[in-house]
Amino acid sequence: MTGTNLPNDEFPIQGRLAGIDFGTVRIGVAVTDPDRHLASPYEIYHRRGPAADAEYFQRLVREERIAGFVVGLPVHASGEESQKSAEARAFGDWLRTLTGRPVQYYDERYTSVLAEQFLLEAKMTSKRRKARLDKVAAQLILAAYLESSHRGRPGAL
Repeated sequence: MTGTNLPNDEFPIQGRLAGIDFGTVRIGVAVTDPDRHLASPYEIYHRRGPAADAEYFQRLVREERIAGFVVGLPVHASGEESQKSAEARAFGDWLRTLTGRPVQYYDERYTSVLAEQFLLEAKMTSKRRKARLDKVAAQLILAAYLESSHRGRPGAL
């Protein structure tokens, strides 16, 4: 199953997924292996405008054979959505329309903090941490989604 032309509420059960840590300047990207056992940091995409962004994500889908996207949804500690949540949902809608791949949203509370802790424990310099933070946050979002999908998806929004 490629994940194309699925209704919004269906998500492919096979194929690689891309995790997205959405930002207005940088977007962290992570990908799974084809069997969805592992989530790995892929890269940080620096946004360059609508046409370049569209080209990047279309190429990502094509080259990495992406079946669906998991977009981190920034919510308040209370669980309520914010302006950033609305921006992430708009981006996910754009991705769905652009690529024809389905999108799931996943609660990303604390992933950036956890990513920063992980990178600090690895004794990386501030410059090296900054260069990796968004893709590690995307990896944590995607890994949490994979883990939760085996238990009924409690974090999917």
